[in-house]
Amino acid sequence: MNPFFAGLLPGTLDEIALICRPRHLAAREVLFLKGDPGDGLYAIRRGLIRIGTTNDLGQQMTVNLLGGGDIFGEIALLDGRSRTADAVAMEDTEMFFLPRRDFMKLLSTDPTISLQLIELLCARLRDVLRRMEETTFLPAATRLARRILTLAIDYGAEVHATQDELASLSRITRETVNRQLQSWKRMGVIELGRERLTILDIDAFRRLAKIAAAKPSRDSA
Repeated sequence: MNPFFAGLLPGTLDEIALICRPRHLAAREVLFLKGDPGDGLYAIRRGLIRIGTTNDLGQQMTVNLLGGGDIFGEIALLDGRSRTADAVAMEDTEMFFLPRRDFMKLLSTDPTISLQLIELLCARLRDVLRRMEETTFLPAATRLARRILTLAIDYGAEVHATQDELASLSRITRETVNRQLQSWKRMGVIELGRERLTILDIDAFRRLAKIAAAKPSRDSA
């Protein structure tokens, strides 16, 4: 399900499978916190993981929401330094853990893994640059629509995320998120629930995102 693993040879996948360890997290259980030792890579089999940070005042920022097929922790996997963010399970989650020590031994014997890691890091960098560009040039409604669409494409039409998380992901205020979601609800494009939303017409939602990109917005918080 993930391009990193999908690009590896079957024999390499077998070797990685031998050193992977299963890991289960209950909903709201902390996997690791920013500053914890970086001891390996995680691959999500099913569930949802929130990647975020917390400042000295206790304010939280969601950096990403990851689900089945996603991997994370590659920075600590490679440099062995401390974690750069928090990882918390938003629901019951099943994962595979790839220990750094065992992986580095395997890496020294199989150069194809190095190439896949380079592609993975390049994809991460491209995503960061794209988000910076969107934050700078696109209005709030467009950024929110694109974040929701990304989640829906990855995890289905029912998106499990709080308004605070959507605000962090889109780099806009929670008030702007609430106002825009209510507007889309009145249009019949989405349905709202507790800490979730359901896209009722994915094609209409895609068009909304594209149309919004061409319009100025007063809600550009």
